[in-house]
Amino acid sequence: MHSKQQFHMTDPEEIKRLIRENPWATLVSHTDDGLVASHYPVLLDEAADGIVLVGHFGLVDAREHGLGEHEILVIIQGAHGYVSSSWYDEGDIVPTWNHLTAHLYGMPQILTDEENYATLSRLTEHFEGGMPGGHSLAEDEEGTRRLARGTRGYRLEVTRFDARAKLSQNKSEPVQERIVEGLDASYPDLAAQMRRSREARKD
Repeated sequence: MHSKQQFHMTDPEEIKRLIRENPWATLVSHTDDGLVASHYPVLLDEAADGIVLVGHFGLVDAREHGLGEHEILVIIQGAHGYVSSSWYDEGDIVPTWNHLTAHLYGMPQILTDEENYATLSRLTEHFEGGMPGGHSLAEDEEGTRRLARGTRGYRLEVTRFDARAKLSQNKSEPVQERIVEGLDASYPDLAAQMRRSREARKD
């Protein structure tokens, strides 16, 4: 058996890296009508101290979440994949699932219309920037401002988090190497994260 403590991620900079690499988030609220979940991209406010997210909801989702009325949970899912016990030492037969995940908690602050449009513009530029012939909202500011009125922007300062990097740290070096080699074919992103984690532990 192993201690879950060895899988905890406690460095805010590592959490930020996970968010940058995996900006598609699950957002969960506990409302009077029960749990509500939505899925939207998020970006870091890179100029802020600590971990601060900016993003948006559609107006219907914002109302369902009661956005701005209570704390929300933002789930970031990084690389993950099945780890076969065939890569373990003889006699070790229980497989597992490796993953990087972060649960981020905070009270969202509702943005003004101008702040929301700036956030939507930044989101678009962030994802369109690497595209051949990528576009900007500024190309049709009147039309995109009209569409932006159907969204609600927010800024969320993360006040607490629970993050895990479960990357077979509890296994021997030879077993970890076999796991990495096994994951290369089916989960190359996870294999790369395991290599990065192993190198960091050697430093």
